[in-house]
Amino acid sequence: MTFVVDSSVALSWCFEDERTPVTTALLERVGDTGGLVPQHWPVEVLNGLMMAERRRRIDAVQRWGFAAFLRDLPIALDAETTSQVWDATQRLAERFRLTVYDAVYLELAQRKRLPLATLDRELRVAGVALGVQLLGITIT
Repeated sequence: MTFVVDSSVALSWCFEDERTPVTTALLERVGDTGGLVPQHWPVEVLNGLMMAERRRRIDAVQRWGFAAFLRDLPIALDAETTSQVWDATQRLAERFRLTVYDAVYLELAQRKRLPLATLDRELRVAGVALGVQLLGITIT
């Protein structure tokens, strides 16, 4: 597992208009070496797909296909996410004014000393402040 993948990056792999050379390279890297995500990641990405369907961006067949695609990637769930939420994650959320949903990615990357792949600006800013390596994405 070479890096932490947040939902913004994973969902970009499903939508052509959100895909970039950087996110495509991250998908290839996941395919080659795997990725790591917090325990809530499947719920978060599936919710993103459900919302896309409700907004008529995709249909149910596409949602099921994208869900299977994401499920079958070599991405491991971190077993310690929940035990970190009440202390370390909460502190990071408070310090950087992040949602707890976003702070779990930061906590995981910091705890495992892994790079973080995210398209979320606030999460990238917090990562830089903590010295967490960010993959292929610069703050603008």
